[in-house]
Amino acid sequence: MKTLTLPNTTRETSNIILGLMRISDMSDEEIRTLVGAARDAGITFFDHADIYGNETHGCEKRFGDAITLSPSERESVTIQSKVGIRSGFWDFSTEHILRSVDESLAALKVDSLDILLLHRPDALVQPDEVASAFDTLQAAGKVRDFGVSNHTPGQIELLKRSVRQPLIVNQVQLSITHAPLIAAGVAANMAGLGQSVDRDNGMLDYCRLNDITLQAWSPFQKGFFDGVFLGDRENYADLNDAIDELAATYDVPPAAIAVAWITRHPADIQVVLGTTNVDHLRDSAAGSDIPLTREEWYRLFTAAGHTLP
Repeated sequence: MKTLTLPNTTRETSNIILGLMRISDMSDEEIRTLVGAARDAGITFFDHADIYGNETHGCEKRFGDAITLSPSERESVTIQSKVGIRSGFWDFSTEHILRSVDESLAALKVDSLDILLLHRPDALVQPDEVASAFDTLQAAGKVRDFGVSNHTPGQIELLKRSVRQPLIVNQVQLSITHAPLIAAGVAANMAGLGQSVDRDNGMLDYCRLNDITLQAWSPFQKGFFDGVFLGDRENYADLNDAIDELAATYDVPPAAIAVAWITRHPADIQVVLGTTNVDHLRDSAAGSDIPLTREEWYRLFTAAGHTLP
């Protein structure tokens, strides 16, 4: 498995992340089997959020109940969680951030989070309140590093006016078929081509220029929660043909090629796998370091429906 060192840290971690948003109804043994399969595949990064589960902190609690980490095991993995989404509204207040992190630590049964992300942009954010929470958490040793999720460059810059810590991660939606992050730049300034519309204010280039690691969630989604493109020959026949041919070339499952399309990008994007199926996890993780050529990468890009002007 390919590894990378997150910018502004000394933390080396896998470029594949196991997302744990769907484990609330799994047994302890099923969770241990899933996490064990991830570790066997080389995955050392685990992603949580306070909102995941049938109740607040539900998935974190299931993880904490099922997984006991020795001190050495704890140091060998990266545990990330997210804060800010509440029932019906978003909340980046100091009080909520501090309370939610304490609840996450208790649920996970750990002393600290390696990374805390602000989950989705809070329209009522006051950067000084975020900064106060981050300072308190870091001083107390409860959170080592910080980042955001689904934030634009302008929103990050606003936070940086007050927040002292480097924001090292931005977790965003990205797949071959849902790729405005990349596709808009390829078609920049092409009047009349919808692909050229910049939906995120140059997020990809901004993150590369500012040493922020992008993490791709929903790497198999057709669009915004529209189902997966793998096997969808009604809408993505050309893409699935290309994926299947490359899967045969590299002797890997098709899911590995979909992951490899993301990890091939020179931005060193991490891929978040949200599956609870051990076989799917292994198939997808196999794409970690497949060296797609430029020709192969662009073939998948255009087969997905994106235009090279």
